[in-house]
Amino acid sequence: MDNNEFFKTVESNTTHKKAKIGFFKGVLVPFISGILGASLVLTICLQVPVIKDKFANYLNINTSSNKTSTVETASQKSEESVQTSSSNLVSLEKYSDTSVYSANKILPSIVGITVEYTVNTPYFGYQMQSSGSATGSGVIITEDGYILTNNHVVNTSSSSSYYKVSQANKITVKLYNDETIYDAEIVGTDETTDLAVIKIDKSGLPSATLGDSDKISVGEFCMAVGSPLGMESTVTAGIISAKARNITSEGKEYTVIQTDAAINSGNSGGALVNSKGEVIGINTLKIAGTGIEGIGFAIPINSTVNISEQLISDGKVKRPYIGISGRDIDSQTAKQYKLVEGVYIVSVGQFTSAEKAGLKSSDIITEVDGTSIKSMDELNEIKNKHQIGDTLALKVYRDNKYMDVEITLGEQP
Repeated sequence: MDNNEFFKTVESNTTHKKAKIGFFKGVLVPFISGILGASLVLTICLQVPVIKDKFANYLNINTSSNKTSTVETASQKSEESVQTSSSNLVSLEKYSDTSVYSANKILPSIVGITVEYTVNTPYFGYQMQSSGSATGSGVIITEDGYILTNNHVVNTSSSSSYYKVSQANKITVKLYNDETIYDAEIVGTDETTDLAVIKIDKSGLPSATLGDSDKISVGEFCMAVGSPLGMESTVTAGIISAKARNITSEGKEYTVIQTDAAINSGNSGGALVNSKGEVIGINTLKIAGTGIEGIGFAIPINSTVNISEQLISDGKVKRPYIGISGRDIDSQTAKQYKLVEGVYIVSVGQFTSAEKAGLKSSDIITEVDGTSIKSMDELNEIKNKHQIGDTLALKVYRDNKYMDVEITLGEQP
């Protein structure tokens, strides 16, 4: 190897060493020194309380900012979830508005009724007389003073072995927001449907709006309005529990609306209304007793229209009449006495449609207008769909054979 090559090699090694020393002095040493210096400054600064507090606050701000962002996101999701679930719920505010509207609509058309009567009580052969009173409610149905109520509100006559209650001596009416007491007279009563119409001498009255009781639904909102226990203009809310409930009270059968709206003594004759404030029934009675709650009944308003019109025009309700008393014969009774199922005629009234048609006691009516019957209720149900003067086609069993009989319906006395 010649000298030139030797010098080239030495020069190359020397250059490489200079490059390493230059990088160490020019880059690495300043970088490390900077870190050490910054650390030293930071350490010293943090010993100063003011600087330390400001630095801590800075860290908290950044941390809370991140947390706030997270909380806001969670809150937004929670709010969206609540909005989604509540979209299927009924607003209590709207329910309250419905109740307020219904009450304001019907209250001016509801009256309080007070009935005064005489009670005769036997006492060692003498009749002791005392006065009594009862309260009820009514619904204004015309602007000139006709009021619909229950028969048992104004027709209080009854008797027992201990006392006798006279018919009403006096009936008075109190209007909504009116302190005047108005005398009322009975226009007509109907014991069969427990309805009555009375009248006061006043015009320009707010007559109630009648609804359609055939279109009500089980579960829909309703409100009972009246004067329970003499507390005038009381409203109670509930729902329709049943549309056409058949009940029996004091030997009479009624088809009524059942509701859980509170109905108490004095509510009788008041209104059962829907969410529009329209009358859908006339409050009539309730079932009371230990363990019984929320079972009240109202006469469907649709069934009262024809009755009230007849009471106003004629003072009574004209009903078709056959003129027999009968007894039900079911399958068991028919088998026991070797008879046929139907209505066994116990007696036939004189000068009645039944007598004119030739019906006799011991006859058995098995069909009416082609429909088989097994009870007086079924017979009356078909009869009541007809008018006075209509003809019924009967199939009658007599002397072990069947015969056809036509009967023209008369008027019930």
